[in-house]
Amino acid sequence: MSDTLLEQAKRALAGGDAEQAWVLTQQAVEQAPDNIETLYLSAVLCRLRGDLRQAHVQLDALLAIRPGFGRAHQERGHCFRTEGKREPAVAAYEKAVSCNPLLTASWQLLEAHYRQADPAKAREAKDKIAEVEAMPLELRAALAAYYDEDFALAEERVRSFLMQVPDHPAAMRLLAELGTRMGEYEDAQFILEKCKELNPGYLQARFDLADVLGKRFHYEHALREAEELVSVESQNPNFLMLRANLLLQTGETDLALQEYQTLHDREGDNIRVSLTLGHALKALGRIEEAISAYRQTYGLKPDFGDAYWSLANLKTYRFTDGELGSMISEEANPAIDRDDRIHLCFALGKALEDRGDFARSFEYYARGNALRQEVVGYRAAAVTREIDEQIAHCTSGLFAAKSGSGCVSEDPIFIVGLPRAGSTLLEQILASHSMVEGTTELPDIMAIASRLNGRQEQSEADRYPGNLAELSVEELGALGSGYIKSTQVHRREGKPRFIDKMPNNFRHIGLIHLILPNARIIDARRDPMDCGFSVFKQLFAQGQDFSYDLDHIGRYYRDYVRLMDHWDTVLPGRVLRVQHEDVLDDLEGQVRRILDYCGLPFEQSCVEFHRTERAVRTPSSEQVRRPINRDGAGVWKNFEPWLDPLKTALAGQLA
Repeated sequence: MSDTLLEQAKRALAGGDAEQAWVLTQQAVEQAPDNIETLYLSAVLCRLRGDLRQAHVQLDALLAIRPGFGRAHQERGHCFRTEGKREPAVAAYEKAVSCNPLLTASWQLLEAHYRQADPAKAREAKDKIAEVEAMPLELRAALAAYYDEDFALAEERVRSFLMQVPDHPAAMRLLAELGTRMGEYEDAQFILEKCKELNPGYLQARFDLADVLGKRFHYEHALREAEELVSVESQNPNFLMLRANLLLQTGETDLALQEYQTLHDREGDNIRVSLTLGHALKALGRIEEAISAYRQTYGLKPDFGDAYWSLANLKTYRFTDGELGSMISEEANPAIDRDDRIHLCFALGKALEDRGDFARSFEYYARGNALRQEVVGYRAAAVTREIDEQIAHCTSGLFAAKSGSGCVSEDPIFIVGLPRAGSTLLEQILASHSMVEGTTELPDIMAIASRLNGRQEQSEADRYPGNLAELSVEELGALGSGYIKSTQVHRREGKPRFIDKMPNNFRHIGLIHLILPNARIIDARRDPMDCGFSVFKQLFAQGQDFSYDLDHIGRYYRDYVRLMDHWDTVLPGRVLRVQHEDVLDDLEGQVRRILDYCGLPFEQSCVEFHRTERAVRTPSSEQVRRPINRDGAGVWKNFEPWLDPLKTALAGQLA
C-alpha cells in the first residue's frame, strides 16, 4: 500500500502538483515510517515547502536507518545551502559523493565551490561529472541501485546490460563486486580474471581481483597480482596499501611496516594508512608508536570509530576525559555511519568499564552488539544443524574404516576452541619453544571443508561432512599434503613445527584427523561466563558472527562443548584439553603437560613466554606480553545484573 502511495506522490510531484504529492507522502510515512524512499521524498517536499527544520528531522530518521544513503546526504546539502550554511553544505555534498559517486548535482555544486578555493578539487569534480555522463544509461541505473543498497535490483540490471555488451569492464567489475558481497568469491574471481584477460589495462578490476584472491586466502597469487599493479603504477597509494596488507597477512610484518611507514610519510592525511600502520606497530609490540598512529587517525576524522576501537582493543589503553567526551558526542550524532557507530559503541563500553561505570558500559556494549547483529544476521539454528551433521557422520566406524589415511606430517599443532578462551596465551607459550613457529589463525582447514561442500543451491543439503566417507586414502592424503603446502607461505623461520590457532577448527576435528593423523590438537577451554562475556565485549574483524547476542553466545558454547564431547568419545585421547584457569594456577605444570603432548622437550622459555619477541595479531597481543595474571578472571561479575540471557543459554554448563 505504501509503495502505491509513494508512486502516486512521485507522479504528482513530476506533474507539478506539489500539494497532492505532500498529502500522499505523509500518508505513506504514516503507513511505513521506516521506508527509505518515503522518508527521502518527505524530506525533499519539506524543503520545497520551506520547512527546513522538519526536512532535517526526516533526514535524521532516514540516515539512522541507512547511514550510507548518498541521496539523503545530498538533500542535507541542499537544506544547508538553502539556509545559507556554506561549509556544512559542502561537507554534506562531499559525504554524498563518497557514498554515491553518481550524484552529479553534488559534483556540480562542489565544482562551483572549489573553482576558486581549490582548482585541483574542482577539476576532479568536473572529471567525475564527465565520467558519469559518459556512462551507458543501463549501467548507470545498475550502479544507482548498487549505491542505494538494492543489490538484487543492481544484479538484475547489470546482468541485463551484460547480455547486450558482454565484455564491458565496469559492468563485469560491478557483477563481481555483487558476488563478493554475497560471499561468492569463486564467481567473483572468475569474472575478474576474465575481465583482466579482455581488458588488461582496466586496473580497478585487477585491484579487485587481488583483493578477492586475498579473501579466498590465495595469498601468493594475490601478492603476484599486487606486484603487477605496483609495477604499472609504482606510486599508486591504493596498490601499495594492498601489497602491504597482503604482506601483513602472510606474516611479513617487518616488510609490511616499512611499506606502511613509507605510505604514511607520503600520505599523512590518509586515515586507512594511519590506522593500518598502527595495526602493524601493535603486532610488533611497539605500542606507544601504535597509539600515536591511532590518535593521528581520529585527529584526521573525529568520528572514525575504528581508530577509537583500535585503542580500546589494545586492552591496556586508558582513554582520557577528552577522548571519552569526543566519543560520546560523535556516537550521538544521528548522521554518523553505522560502522563508525558500532566501533564507537564497543570503544565506549571498554572506556566506561575501565572507569567502573558498568551500567553505562553495558548500554554501549549492548547497543554496539545489536547494531552488529543486524549486519551479520547470524542464525544459531544453522550452526546447531552443522554440529548435528558432524556428530552424525564423523563416527568411530568412519575413523576405523579410514585408519592409516592422510598425510603423515607431524608439523601442525592446532589450537581450537572459542575466541577469548586463552588460545593466544597457549600459542605464545608454544611459540616460545625453539622448535615451534607461531603463525596466526589460518583459514586453510575451513577452505578445505568449503571445497568439500562444493557450490550449492540454498535448498540443497550439505555434502560435507557426509562425503568424508567417500574419499579414498589417496584423496585424504592429498588433502593433508595440500594443507602443508598451502600453509608454507606463513612459515618464515624454518622450524619443524608450527601453530594454526584458528578457533573455529573445532568444528572440523574429524577432517583434521583424517587428513593429518599425526597433527596435535589442543582445545583451549575457559570458564563459560568469563569466556562468553569476553566474546560479547569483543568486536571481531570477521568470522565470529555468533558473538553479538548473549543468547547466541550461550547456544554456541553449548554446541561447542557438545561437539568436543563427541570428539572425545569417537577419538579418545586425540585432543588435549587445556583449561585456562589451570594455566593461571599452575603455569609450569601445564606447560610441561602441553609440551609432553606435543612430543617436545621442556624449555624454560615457554614458562617465560612474555619475554618472547614475535608479531602477535590477535586482540590478546598485549596481554601475552606480560607475565601470567588473573586480570580477566571473573570480570563478568561486574555486569551480572544484565547477563541473564547468557546464564539461561548456558544452562547445564555452569558449575
